[in-house]
Amino acid sequence: MARRSKIKGRNVKGILLLDKPPGLTSNDALQKVKSLYRARKAGHTGSLDKAASGLLPLCFGEATKFSGFLLNADKHYRTIFQLGIQTSTGDAEGDIVFRGETGKLTRKRVEAVLATFLGTVVQVPPMFSALKHKGQRLYKLAHQGLEVEREPREITIHSMDLLDYRGDELELDIRCSKGTYIRTLAEDIGKELGCGAHVKALRRIGVGPYSDENMLTVPELEGIAETGMQGLDELLLGIDSVVQDMPCVNLVDSVAYYLCQGQPVTVPRAPTRGMLRIYGEDGRFLGVGEVLADGRVAPKRLLA
Repeated sequence: MARRSKIKGRNVKGILLLDKPPGLTSNDALQKVKSLYRARKAGHTGSLDKAASGLLPLCFGEATKFSGFLLNADKHYRTIFQLGIQTSTGDAEGDIVFRGETGKLTRKRVEAVLATFLGTVVQVPPMFSALKHKGQRLYKLAHQGLEVEREPREITIHSMDLLDYRGDELELDIRCSKGTYIRTLAEDIGKELGCGAHVKALRRIGVGPYSDENMLTVPELEGIAETGMQGLDELLLGIDSVVQDMPCVNLVDSVAYYLCQGQPVTVPRAPTRGMLRIYGEDGRFLGVGEVLADGRVAPKRLLA
């Protein structure tokens, strides 16, 4: 009889807010931290550009079931756009493809152009992105010198504050919807200004309910790991923190039983629409449910 292979790693559960350094891919950062935790299962919540830094929430164990909520969440960035130079990649790592004049630009003109990008706009994803075309990542095709047609998509720029204007540089604070490519935004703004632009620096400081206040760097985690696993585990946020902006309901054990069996249940005084955080009678987080048209609450994502 074949011997079962042993499951490797600790059954770690929770969310870690990592401060990803520039120069490291999101997956490389994930693997470093996963190794420190000796975790059985972990995933990140959407790639942050290799050259970018900042908030990269990592999900461990059962928390990976809820990573989609962060993938679909709004994002918050601080960035510097270099005016007068457009590159092949939209950032400082690409080849220069266009040089433009910035001497006649004024702050008033810049602010007027920025205002036209607020709200819902259409954006064409860049070739240097992780999107797939016929099973291949676009950035891999781009490195081969290939370019394929990409479908335009609607994104939303909730706010874009000009923090500083230095003649040929714009420092911006941007809050936007999922799927927004800041490099493409820089290029489009550069075209409207007539001078070209690319992203000189990019830092993510917000993802959904999370901000940069409690982020930890890899060196900080390495130092804590030297004291043992308990110190690392104490850094993890609860899985329900992913959906902390949702209204919540508490179910008595008899009702929770049927919900956990996959059945919609009636919850007195529950909200009449939308998604809900669901807790058991003992206060334990059970998962997320959705209010059906008949008012019952159906399970959407449940913990094991």
